[in-house]
Amino acid sequence: MIDQVAAAFDRKDYREAARLLKQLTQQSPQDPWVQFYIGRLHEVTGKSEAAEKTYRQLLRNTTIPKIMAVARQGLQRLEQNEKQRRQQAIAMAKADPKNTQPGVLILEPISSEAKTQAAKNFARIMNLDPYKARLLLPSRGWRLYRTGAIGELQLYNQELLSANIPNFCATLADIQKINVFRVSHFQSVSPQPTVVCHNQQNQLGSLSFNWQEVRQIIPARLPIFEEVVDHDHLKRLQRRVETQDWAQICDLHLPSRRSILRIYDSAYEFQQGVDFASEHEIATNRRNWNRLIDFLNSRLSHAKVLADFTSFAETAIDRSELLDNIPSHIELFRRAESYWDPAFQLYSGLVFLKYLPSNAI
Repeated sequence: MIDQVAAAFDRKDYREAARLLKQLTQQSPQDPWVQFYIGRLHEVTGKSEAAEKTYRQLLRNTTIPKIMAVARQGLQRLEQNEKQRRQQAIAMAKADPKNTQPGVLILEPISSEAKTQAAKNFARIMNLDPYKARLLLPSRGWRLYRTGAIGELQLYNQELLSANIPNFCATLADIQKINVFRVSHFQSVSPQPTVVCHNQQNQLGSLSFNWQEVRQIIPARLPIFEEVVDHDHLKRLQRRVETQDWAQICDLHLPSRRSILRIYDSAYEFQQGVDFASEHEIATNRRNWNRLIDFLNSRLSHAKVLADFTSFAETAIDRSELLDNIPSHIELFRRAESYWDPAFQLYSGLVFLKYLPSNAI
């Protein structure tokens, strides 16, 4: 009867093949040829995942060379069909001009319990080695995984979500639409907080808001680099770049205004406006900053704190072609430009868009 099944496949009479296989499954369910043709039937009827599972089970459970050969060929066909399908979908997406905007694809953390299966799915979708796929899936914090046309990234986004791999994507244009105000100082904190700030055109003004408008807090540290001169073991001079200090920064997100209030220690005017320092301690920049943050935390206990910038930056800092196109809206005294500044703007902007209510988009 197996010959009849093979003949039905040759004629592309899949209805007859299914009828014959139903009988064979009852008579010889463990017969590897029966299992192969079941996988083949899954393949030709568009059930790719079931076909792949059947072919892989055959490779694990049989040592018959011919069965192993046709199972491998089946997997190769599935892989090729998947590539063609994705290429066609990408081409269609790119045909729409709005889908060609540059964007980023972000992988979100996945639990260790779910990572084994997720890595298999990730490897299949992104055409990766399973071991490498597992290493790329983050356990904590976000990973900047891919850049490119947003239409293509959205296709991957949907496929990964269907495979239970948390991720999201965003365009650089949407990040750049967010207003960023650099806070100079708090003019008042009650009954309504008011800040003196600079807008993106460096114009000085003031902005009043309600504490409840702040939905996310993004605290971070940005490294300040210096070139130092030292001697090696042969007493020769050598120059190297070291982290000499850290700039403290904190973004407050006001999604209802599509705005970010950006506060950082080197630009904040602690001698102006509201005094957050204790009367009985010597004021230093670090103490002033800590008092300011303590105060904000006391007023913003309702807001979500996202403090994983450093782990995200480590996945983004080498993407110079991306970061070169992101204005940082940060004015730190640096001897040389640093990609840490636009990386923070990227992270904060992504957080803003990720948690932006749908009615505010």
